[in-house]
Amino acid sequence: MDYKKAGVDIEAGYKSVELMKEHVKKTMREEVLGGLGGFSGAFSLAKIKEMDEPVLLSGTDGCGTKVKLAFVMDKHDTIGIDAVAMCVNDIACAGGEPLFFLDYIACGKNYPEKIATIVSGVAEGCLQSDCALIGGETAEHPGLMPEDDYDLAGFAVGVCDKKDLITGQNLKEGDVLIGMASTGVHSNGFSLVRKVFEISRESLDTYYDSLGKTLGEALLAPTRIYVKALKSIKNAGVTVKACSHITGGGFYENIPRMLIEGTHAVIEKDSYPVPPIFDLIAKNGQIEEQMMYNTFNMGLGMVVAVDPADVKKTMEAIRAAGDTPYVVGHIEAGEKGVTLK
Repeated sequence: MDYKKAGVDIEAGYKSVELMKEHVKKTMREEVLGGLGGFSGAFSLAKIKEMDEPVLLSGTDGCGTKVKLAFVMDKHDTIGIDAVAMCVNDIACAGGEPLFFLDYIACGKNYPEKIATIVSGVAEGCLQSDCALIGGETAEHPGLMPEDDYDLAGFAVGVCDKKDLITGQNLKEGDVLIGMASTGVHSNGFSLVRKVFEISRESLDTYYDSLGKTLGEALLAPTRIYVKALKSIKNAGVTVKACSHITGGGFYENIPRMLIEGTHAVIEKDSYPVPPIFDLIAKNGQIEEQMMYNTFNMGLGMVVAVDPADVKKTMEAIRAAGDTPYVVGHIEAGEKGVTLK
């Protein structure tokens, strides 16, 4: 008896590392010390010392049950973008710059080419957020997970000068809410999605005219990363007063998180186009509108609050970063919460 016969192939692990190195290399920043394969990732803090009062920010998350679609479609090159996005968007939402990312892949069996493909997506997410992929772990779990299954999670560390933290403390009545378009469902609500649609290859390969693509293509579209958009706003000289990353819990849970006591957010539902995938989910699942807005991002992945005088400059900065902005509402005085109308 040996480890391989027990279900853990150490040689496959070595091969996975070699195959993923080319992807990891693309994400390197000058602060990264050493290469892949050590016991820890090293990152220089020399630049951070230039800040008046540096604050470290962290985010950790996974892709949820969206990975099930990747299994069925046998498409593994974008799910890593989702893992990075869920972490770095949270950091950017607080005003931070993501510095580095580490991933964790648990699998039933290590297929080196598949693992390398997953990591290629992680690397792409890091490139999109100017974040270095400095390490990770791939763990085989024979007997605990089916051989073809895996789970992907990770965490990111970022930094922000304390004076630039987005806290909502200066939010006031009359401030304007600007939303940034999502790429679809992102990485939340897939437990409900999997109840609405049959998650089979035939179902996911079905083409819908309303989507302009197959169901699987629409659902597996990677989460949008908003790091560069928020950086562009900052570089334009605009102070973002409050920010919300629309993830699990949709509008009703996430919008109030950006508010302070005595402020109330009003969102105009017809102020932006809702992507057709959400109409399809609602129709096929007979899901009430309130539940849709309480589960999904409904077409907005990030919402920022700015002074009315900064709206034009903010919209231009978001567009310059390649994102699509909409004026979607405003702040009123009142009980902390959100009204959709």
